[in-house]
Amino acid sequence: MNIYRQIQESREKQKLFSVLIDPDRYQQRDLLKMIDQSVETGVDFFLVGGSLISHPIEPVISLIKSHGNIPVLLFPGSLLQISPAADAILLLSLISGRNPEFLIGNHVVAAPLLHRTRMEIIPTGYMLIGNQTSTSVEYISNTRPIPSEKTDIAVATALAGEMLGLKLIYLEAGSGAPGTVPGEMIRQVKDHISVPLIAGGGIRSVKTLESVYRAGADMAVVGNAFENKPGLLKEMAAVKRDFL
Repeated sequence: MNIYRQIQESREKQKLFSVLIDPDRYQQRDLLKMIDQSVETGVDFFLVGGSLISHPIEPVISLIKSHGNIPVLLFPGSLLQISPAADAILLLSLISGRNPEFLIGNHVVAAPLLHRTRMEIIPTGYMLIGNQTSTSVEYISNTRPIPSEKTDIAVATALAGEMLGLKLIYLEAGSGAPGTVPGEMIRQVKDHISVPLIAGGGIRSVKTLESVYRAGADMAVVGNAFENKPGLLKEMAAVKRDFL
């Protein structure tokens, strides 16, 4: 299974929809319901990880694997969130910030372990986009996000990431953010890069998801929105069919 090729080929035909699972946020019963619903509605990928996690990720991955065939991508907030049980890892380089540990330092430490696994490794340019409030990833990474009105900086950063060989660009408003990455920023970044574009954070409604897709995101990632509205998953998963 080549996940990156699947992402590349799919974006020529349809939008992709992924569910982010933070192991600390779900009880097993609720997680099972979400997994079953995701399988039924055609969710493309599960992303597993978070900024700060106190529970191991392996049981979550095993649960997903035992209840369907949706690929699991690691979305690591730290070195502790690496597991060979996943299908692939988004090897995040936080290119919006200037903290060397999140640009290359942690990657050097993790490289020998990743080299021994059979996981597919997808180098990903991770860009935090500012909102009105501080997010967990901003605090944990000790970096400043790109201001939401600075579209030119976002475009230049994404271009630099692609020029450095990163295979995905991920625009992140932050988990639980009050709003999404601005549509104009998504649109401009999309127009300037050739690699697949992911957008996540602040997507809490069907209307918001539609606007993110319409702006140009190839993949949308949603997580927190389902905690209090589990029925929303089915509605959101159906949206991508409108963009065939």
